[in-house]
Amino acid sequence: MRASLLFLLLSSLLILPPQPAHSWKKDEFRNCNQTPFCKRARARKPGTCSLIATDVSISDGNLVAKLIDKNPQDLANDQENSSDPVKPLILTLSAYQDGILRVKIDEDQTPSPPKKRFEVPDVILPEFDAKKLWLQRLSKEKIGGDPELSSIVYLSDGYEAVLRHDPFEVYVREKSRGDKVLSMNSHGLFDFEQLRVKKEGEDWEERFRGHTDTRPYGPQSISFDVSFYGADFVYGIPEHATSLALKPTRGPGIEHSEPYRLFNLDVFEYIHDSPFGIYGSIPFMLSHGKSRGTSGFFWLNAAEMQIDVLGEGWDADSGISLPSSGNRIDTFWMSEAGIVDTFFFMGSGPKDVVRQYTSVTGTPAMPQLFATAYHQCRWNYRDEEDVENVDSKFDEHDIPYDVLWLDIEHTDGKRYFTWDRVLFPSPEEMQGKLAAKGRHMVTIVDPHIKRDDSYFLHKEATKLGYYVKDATGKDYDGWCWPGSSSYPDMLNPEIRSWWSEKFSYENYVGSTPSLYIWNDMNEPSVFNGPEVTMPRDALHVGGVEHRDLHNAYGYYFHMATADGLVKRGDGKDRPFVLSRAFFAGSQRYGAIWTGDNSADWDHLRVSVPMVLTLGLTGITFSERGTQSSLEKQSMFDTCCSHTSTHCSERQTQVVFHLFGLCGWSSLLMKPLSKMTRPSWLGTVFWSKASSLSKLNMYRSTCLERNPGTMSGLEPHTLEDRLTSWKLWKRAFRLSRGLEPSFPGEIGSVAALHRWPMIHIPW
Repeated sequence: MRASLLFLLLSSLLILPPQPAHSWKKDEFRNCNQTPFCKRARARKPGTCSLIATDVSISDGNLVAKLIDKNPQDLANDQENSSDPVKPLILTLSAYQDGILRVKIDEDQTPSPPKKRFEVPDVILPEFDAKKLWLQRLSKEKIGGDPELSSIVYLSDGYEAVLRHDPFEVYVREKSRGDKVLSMNSHGLFDFEQLRVKKEGEDWEERFRGHTDTRPYGPQSISFDVSFYGADFVYGIPEHATSLALKPTRGPGIEHSEPYRLFNLDVFEYIHDSPFGIYGSIPFMLSHGKSRGTSGFFWLNAAEMQIDVLGEGWDADSGISLPSSGNRIDTFWMSEAGIVDTFFFMGSGPKDVVRQYTSVTGTPAMPQLFATAYHQCRWNYRDEEDVENVDSKFDEHDIPYDVLWLDIEHTDGKRYFTWDRVLFPSPEEMQGKLAAKGRHMVTIVDPHIKRDDSYFLHKEATKLGYYVKDATGKDYDGWCWPGSSSYPDMLNPEIRSWWSEKFSYENYVGSTPSLYIWNDMNEPSVFNGPEVTMPRDALHVGGVEHRDLHNAYGYYFHMATADGLVKRGDGKDRPFVLSRAFFAGSQRYGAIWTGDNSADWDHLRVSVPMVLTLGLTGITFSERGTQSSLEKQSMFDTCCSHTSTHCSERQTQVVFHLFGLCGWSSLLMKPLSKMTRPSWLGTVFWSKASSLSKLNMYRSTCLERNPGTMSGLEPHTLEDRLTSWKLWKRAFRLSRGLEPSFPGEIGSVAALHRWPMIHIPW
């Protein structure tokens, strides 16, 4: 029977016609040629970097060196101002347990630069510093025909780090054979635009679609090449709607291609099979090859980043000779601002490199069990009666679900932490009814705060000066769902603490212990801003420009919200917070989802590599969005619309099958020692309730769209659908080794599947 079903599903996939992807507003967003730092960096030729390392020594357990230019006048000309003095760069190389190499490069602070360049705080685990290996000595070695000796330091029993002095290069090599594993600046593409004081008559402004970026500190971008040796493929750097193995973006035969962009943006119905950046950014790349294994590279930088994967032969005319034994994949990393703060990881397989990466940025938070089951969400449930009706229909038709969500319309005039007391007069009672069945509720809380003098949150934030400022120092005023809105400065730990207090039962009136949170629009999304986001010259605490931390804004918002739920429960209740924007380290605070796609086959197909890529980069608790657009009918809508009396059993089964594929991809969870089912580790995790319920995604969408008309369908069609659902449910129970029947316990995942509730103190 199961073999027949599988054959039918695979056959259906082959004969169903593809659905066209919906268009997106391409003109609203910049490409590389419209982004000056990217255009400048891409124009550089291999070998143009003339930096050399000098004054190399061991200090405070690190290898430190100065990077100076052989031709300082050429460097000044590159920086568009030959009268400015060229300052040295300071390189710091550190070794950590488990063979991790950290390389930092920043401007020399002794000549008092115009400002201190931004370093991303609160991403690296505090305990990571304790894993530092205090270097005691370095050795010298002549490499090839170099005019200077190179410096070598211990990294682990199998690897050592090499700093070539002239030409400047950093790489990790195997001790036994001396083969390179991972390198920076092997192709001489390193470039570091230093901060300067603006001279009279200079125009540093950038303009795009009527918006002006004042750029008060001028060009400050950084770019360099990174090479992965013994690599067949590279993966990672989400979030992009593209293949799991990253495709080349430059090289022979590749024309008019864009780099992979990392810049958190609100991109509705994003285009599939594209390197364009969408809601989240993790600048972490892994390589893998049969000959050598796995390596990884992480750049801790929250400014806009563009990354080229260079195709074979891209450097054919460079004249640079590199080792030809084994495969090598070259990449080119470009960032608008920040510093070089990079991590090199080496391992025999992906699990080793992911373990190293999560030792730096943190392992995923253990979710509550209910959070791994089926969640019912749409825009928007009208009122408490609508909520009760949808909930009752799940029971009536024996469909398990654990969480019901409310979008922004539940609030009083789009003011977060409030309720529309006409439509939702008794929120505590409504949540209590769900909780009595073991169910939970999630409400939305976004970062845009309605600018209304009668709104308590706005009044308090204004009085305390807690909003992000515009370039003139006034509270930034942007446009989002509530209209005129301002945004809390989440870079400031004091403001994050203030925000977290808003989730207490006293401050969030109408909330209960069974209520959890959804953070949307936290890229941040600004409808009237450049590229639908905040201007780059907006100001955060300490005068930090938004350009420096843009990709981490949603991360800090997610962090503050999760901390709020921990405080609310006195540290005894694990939070559930879903975020749309994310950055490295987001896995420590909750789940993310892949944003607003469209209901077609192309977006369904690309959702699989998107979720897998998130798992490889530490975010194991993720979900791909599923749109149902009435205006743009797709197969899902045709099947789910209550105006259709039936849909083909083949289509239904294919939808069932595909919606059960992804679930949770779990590589690492914390704390591992307390997991009660260790077989979950290293596999794709299926919550049993989730996998059953996702097979019925089609059916639940029908119910929530118009529960009252479900019984109006033709009797034989409804009966056929229920029979199909029950057969699938029984098949999955048997395939998972579960009991063959249930005693009608629908709401609680623990009761439904005879699993003990896992309680792990936060």
